[in-house]
Amino acid sequence: MRGSADRTHLGGNAVSETIISTDVVQKDNAAREADLTRDYDSLGERLDRRGIAIDTIRGKVEKFAVAIPSWGVGTGGTRFARFPGAGEPRDIFDKIEDCAVIRQLTQATPTVSLHIPWDKADPSRLKQAASRFGLGFDAMNSNTFSDAKDQTLSYKFGSLSHADAATRRQAIEHNLECIEIGRTLGSKALTVWIGDGSNFPGQVNFAKAFERYLDAMKEIYAGLPDDWKLFTEHKMYEPAFYSTVVQDWGTNYMIATELGDKAFCLVDLGHHAPNVNIEMIVSRLIQFKKLGGFHFNDSKYGDDDLDAGSIDPYRLFLVFNELVDAELAGAEGFDPAHMLDQSHNVTDPIESLMLSAVEVQRAYAQALLVDRRALESYQDANDALMATQALKAAYRTDVEPILAMARLNTGGAIDPVAAYRAAGYRAKVAAERPAVASGGGGIV
Repeated sequence: MRGSADRTHLGGNAVSETIISTDVVQKDNAAREADLTRDYDSLGERLDRRGIAIDTIRGKVEKFAVAIPSWGVGTGGTRFARFPGAGEPRDIFDKIEDCAVIRQLTQATPTVSLHIPWDKADPSRLKQAASRFGLGFDAMNSNTFSDAKDQTLSYKFGSLSHADAATRRQAIEHNLECIEIGRTLGSKALTVWIGDGSNFPGQVNFAKAFERYLDAMKEIYAGLPDDWKLFTEHKMYEPAFYSTVVQDWGTNYMIATELGDKAFCLVDLGHHAPNVNIEMIVSRLIQFKKLGGFHFNDSKYGDDDLDAGSIDPYRLFLVFNELVDAELAGAEGFDPAHMLDQSHNVTDPIESLMLSAVEVQRAYAQALLVDRRALESYQDANDALMATQALKAAYRTDVEPILAMARLNTGGAIDPVAAYRAAGYRAKVAAERPAVASGGGGIV
């Protein structure tokens, strides 16, 4: 596939290479455009009766972006097994090409988030490879939750909170290296998630482990460029099943507050206890100016890393209801980062990521339809029924014509999955990339 790309318009004034033939996309769009126009006009009339200008909503959707995780374009796995898919990316450069396909067809994913050391390569080559397709780089992600090849000290019993000072130093230096790589690439943030914790009562001293973590993070924070942000990520459990060093949003907020103004909390939708009110956590973090951003996925039982909106799309909408409320209110310091973080075990990762990007946009568009004035009046009057109906009225609105028209206007595909399948991309890369043998346990 390398070297076979076309050059075409990708929105704005930039001209970048594309992986999927523009003829394929245009042909598929031509077959759907008349129906889309009718659906869009019909929805526009209905929204107009509610005092909503459909073109204004579409314009906001066109500007909304979510980053693609480099690791997401490969097949995931569980603690029990991993079954590779056809055409697995061989390296970060294959991953960038897969991300370029997602960007081309959805026009919603202009940046890639790298994970070091998995994606480690010459930064100048990485930057050149991404720029071919008009891609930029989002937050850098460090990895001290597993051991890399030729790593001197193991993270089996922790990294930034490890009892051994040399192991902590190794983890600190790794994060500082991620910052340096990101500076070259044009990234502006570092995301730190650790799997540190314990599996048995008494295994670690809670207070001492947290103190060691904070001391290590302060060194990493000191290495941030002035215009960077540091995102810390909490997770209730796994791989540590008795206790986790950064286990909930309250601890995460304490960390961000302790570190300083450039530190923020990252919310992964799968990292909470069952039935936790995630949208209220989002509100709290916005209120105290510590919401850094999101890892979007979905969950049925735990940290399932399922496609965004596949299990509980209403919860995703409720999260965006809080985000739009803050956006429209002009909340101070409100500028959250958006990224997908998923594991694709039984689907084509590119298809799942395209649909997830669309689902995130859908939740955003629906939240923009909420009648904020009416909602506030119901809240002030303690009219619980009508308040929740104000949200339901927006959620029940089929905004698919808005999303599809946004893609069409920016050079994407009206139906990204249909265009992708018509192009035969997966079969092409499967023929070029060597098959990968099935693996044992371990999430990739």
